[in-house]
Amino acid sequence: MPLSVQLYTSSFCGACTQTRRVLERVQPFVRDRVEFSESNVAASPDDAERAGIVATPTVVVRDESGTELARASGVPTVDQVLALLARHLN
Repeated sequence: MPLSVQLYTSSFCGACTQTRRVLERVQPFVRDRVEFSESNVAASPDDAERAGIVATPTVVVRDESGTELARASGVPTVDQVLALLARHLN
């Protein structure tokens, strides 16, 4: 896949639930070009620390080599996510 989107979440995080829903709405538009995954920082604290996650929700976009292209905390809109992905897919 050309891009991956990693959502870092925590338990009982309302904003995380909202962000998950936004990403679920985006997936049908980019399903063949973007891989989506989610990590709970409490379940994988070492991964979160290595990624420098300091707040949830945090969305990290990486290219095929794993290089970080973008990072955002908080709840994005569908349009914001689509615009971000479009910049890196072209």
